[in-house]
This record gives sequence, structure tokens and C-alpha cells, in this order.
Amino acid sequence: MKYNIATLPGDGIGPEIIDQAIKVLNAIGTKFGHEFDFQFGITGASAIDQVGNPYPDETHELCVKADAVLFGAIGDPKYDNDPKAKVRPEQGLLAMRKKLGLYANIRPVSTFKSLLHKSPLRHDLVEGADFVVVRELTGGIYFGEPRGRSEDGTKAYDTCLYTKEEVERIVKLGFEYAAKRNKKLTVVDKANVLATSRLWRETVQGMAGDFSDIELDYMFVDNAAMQIIQWPKRFDVIVTENMFGDILSDEASVITGSLGLLPSASVGTLTSVFEPIHGSYPQAAGKNIANPIATVLSAAMMLEISFNLIEEANAIRNVVDKSLEEGIVTEDISKEKPYKTSEVGDWLANNI
Repeated sequence: MKYNIATLPGDGIGPEIIDQAIKVLNAIGTKFGHEFDFQFGITGASAIDQVGNPYPDETHELCVKADAVLFGAIGDPKYDNDPKAKVRPEQGLLAMRKKLGLYANIRPVSTFKSLLHKSPLRHDLVEGADFVVVRELTGGIYFGEPRGRSEDGTKAYDTCLYTKEEVERIVKLGFEYAAKRNKKLTVVDKANVLATSRLWRETVQGMAGDFSDIELDYMFVDNAAMQIIQWPKRFDVIVTENMFGDILSDEASVITGSLGLLPSASVGTLTSVFEPIHGSYPQAAGKNIANPIATVLSAAMMLEISFNLIEEANAIRNVVDKSLEEGIVTEDISKEKPYKTSEVGDWLANNI
């Protein structure tokens, strides 16, 4: 079987970690008799430098025509340090989400037995933690209008906006994920303060009867932030709005002990995008030290979600577990005997 993959390395360490995922996917293709055709596009700061647009039309067309999108990272310090820059790499990411209809970000959070000692939380708190954050991705304060600043520069404003249809779409996906797992869904909002959160809660309450076998609870976002740290094993599936999901999923990621371990999927109406949750890590760019595991596991999610290749996805996850157990890891996990980014990729591909 042949699969067409739009491949967007992006900025910083993006090209290096994408290279390792390609090695692993090619190994999977050889073992299971598949062909992966990688079509490359530009995005982020590198696209701004080349064409002045962080998400060019050519890249969008590439993504639309592909069976799935494998994405690296976006971001560059020269834009981070210039608050007056009118074009930013992150605008490319937001444009990609909007144009591809990427309405849901799926972030699994689970621990690895061989790395429990790396977690900042106590062993007994994190062992066995395994939950999924389902984040709404195209609404809320990141996209709401109007937004801007006053002419004298002393005021700024952003608008948080949701429609009932947007809430129904993402909550339905949350219920479906819970049905496949342990049948528990936690809705995170701020309904005691925000009108949009009250719309969320009312909408969920109206849908609950169609999913009567799912245990449903509600939690304010500040309480959820505490509970994720105090009792991560209480969660199964969390569904929440854009900004809350952004913050909570990054908070949850440290439970594993390294940002370089967690994958994600952004599910869309035109296609789906698979990417590591970490950023472009520009300080490490070109040094061959970045952890490729999150990108490799994102490729596994792509095989499972977009192509329904369950055995192939599990083969990647199994070899990743083996690499962690045997210490074939980059310096963010082990400074005693670190492996280079490319060495980890080679080891994973060879062991598949």
C-alpha cells in the first residue's frame, strides 16, 4: 500500500527530528510491505525567510492532497524577541489549523516504567498515569475577533468566542475517545466566570444522555491544573477549550520527565497533522542532540489514526519502549551516556 505524506520539517530542530521519523517509517514500510511517499513543504520562520509567508499556498495545497501531514516544529528567537514583528512563524501554525479544519488536538499522556525516576513527581503518583487531553483547536481566544491594541498603545484586547456547533463537535470526539478507553470524561472549563464556559457546560449537559455509559464530571481549570499534579491517575479523557487545553497539556507533559517523549495528533476535516508537542528548541538546532522520540511516536499515531495500521503503530511503540529500557536516549534523558539524535533514529529503524 502507498501512502502520501506531506512532510513539514519547519524550524529549529524540526528537520533533524523529522529525519528520524522518516527513517523509522521507511523501516516499517520495508517490514510490512508499505510505501511512504514524503512530499516536503516549507512553513514557519524558514518559510518567512524564503517567501515572506509562514504558511504558503503551495504548502497548503501539498497538505490538502496528502493522506496525512507529518510536522516538525515552528518558532525562531528573532521573532520571539521582536514584539512588533507583523509576520510571525506561529501565524503559520494557526493558519494551517484554520485552513485544514484541524479542530481537535489529541495529546496522550502516559509514563514509561524505565523513566519514572525522571518525573518531577513522586513515583507512586505517576506510575500508571495514562490519560488523553482532547483540546479544541480552532476557536476560543486564539481566533476570536475583534482583537488588537488602542492607538496610543495603552490597551489591548482579545475576544474569546465559541459556537454551540464547535463545542458539540469536540465534545463528541471526547466522548468517543472515552468510550474506547475507561469510559470516563472530564470537561474542564471556567463556568463560574466565563460565558463561553457556561455555553460549553450547557452543551455538554445536553449531549450527556446520548453517552449514558460514560462517567462524566466537570472541573474548573484552576482545580484541574492542581489535580493533574496531585493525582494524575484520576483522569482518563479530558476535553477542554483551546487556551485551557494548550496550558494543561503542556503541564501534563512534564509528568513523563521529558517534553521530548510526547506525541500529538491534530484531527481535521481535510486531513490530520501529527507532530511532537515540544517546540523548535532553537538552542539545539544543528547540534544533533534533540530527542526524536516524540516525533517518532507521532508517526505511530499517524499510522494508527490516518491509515488504520495498528500492528505497524504498535511495532514503533514497542521499539521505542525497548530503546528507553536499554538507554538508547538523548542527553535530555541521560547525560551519562547520551546518544545523538541520528544515532537514536538509526537504532530504532534497525531494531524494527
